Amino acid sequence: MALTLGRISINNSFRRAIRHMSVNSTKGQRFYSTISKEEKTSANAGGTVISERRGTVMIIGINRPEARNAVNQETAQRLTEELSAFDQDNSLNVAVIYGVGGNFCAGFDLKELSQTSGSLIMEQDVRHVPGPMGPSRMRLSKPLIAAVSGYAVAGGLELALLADMRVVEESSIMGVFCRRFGVPLIDGGTVRLPQLIGLSRALDLILTGRPVKAQEALTFGLANRVVPDGQALQEALELAEQVSAFPQLCLRADRNSAYHAVFDSSSFTQAMQYEFDNGLPVIGAEAVTGATKFSLGAGRGGTFSKSKL
Repeated sequence: MALTLGRISINNSFRRAIRHMSVNSTKGQRFYSTISKEEKTSANAGGTVISERRGTVMIIGINRPEARNAVNQETAQRLTEELSAFDQDNSLNVAVIYGVGGNFCAGFDLKELSQTSGSLIMEQDVRHVPGPMGPSRMRLSKPLIAAVSGYAVAGGLELALLADMRVVEESSIMGVFCRRFGVPLIDGGTVRLPQLIGLSRALDLILTGRPVKAQEALTFGLANRVVPDGQALQEALELAEQVSAFPQLCLRADRNSAYHAVFDSSSFTQAMQYEFDNGLPVIGAEAVTGATKFSLGAGRGGTFSKSKL
C-alpha cells in the first residue's frame, strides 16, 4: 500500500512508534526493533494484533475482523513490534501470521486513508521506517509462515509475500485489488511477487488486479499448500513445528543464502561464495553431530520426525 511520498507528517501515536524503530543489521538481514516494553505488553494482551507463544513457535494474529483485518496505523505498528520481538528472541524458531475471523488481510484501511485529506505523508527512504503495512520491508532472520483464509488482497497480499511459505484455504482469494482505486504497491509487492512467481505471472496480477483462487495460486507457486476451509492455521502450525524441529543454524544459513542469491547477489560466483562462507561454520557446529547420529541409524531411508534427531 503506498501513500504520498515525502517527509513524515502523521498522527502523534505513529510518530512516537517510528521514533522507537531502529534499523539493526545481522549477517545479510535487516530488521526493525522497538524499545517500548509498555507497548509490547499491550500488544500481547490484545487489541488489533494478538500473539501467542507455543513452544518455539510464535503465533501472530491480525485482529480487526470487522474490517476484514485491514491494517490501520496502530495495526501496522503492532505487527512490526511483534515480528521484531520474534526475530530477536533466541528461544523462538518460527512465526505464523494469520487473520482473526476468516480473512487474512484486506490491505491498508482505505477508510482511514480517506480521512487524512492528503495529510498522510510517508518517509521516502525505506531504510528509515516501517512500511505502511508495518513489517513489509523487514528481512527476518528466521522463517515466517502465513496461514491464509478469506481475502489476502492489496497490502494483505504484500504481507503474505513477506512469509517464506503460505498455507492457503480452498476458498481464499488473493490479488492486487488496490488496482481499482489507484493505490500503488509500496509494501514489497512489485519486488517480491516477480521473484516468487516470475515476471509474466506477476504482471498478470499487478496489471489486471484480478482475483486469484487457491488452486491457481498453488499452480503459480504463490501458495505452497492448499487446505480445506478452516484448517489453514492448524496446518501452518504443524508445518512450523516441523521446521522448528530441524537443526536451526543449518536451516537459517541455507534460508539466508537463498534470500541473498535472489535479492542481494551481484553474480552467480558471488552467490556461490556467500553460500560457502556462511555454510562452512555450520559443518563444525551441527553437521558433524548430525552425521554421527546418521551413522548410528537415525534418519535412515529418508525418514523424517517432528522430534529433533
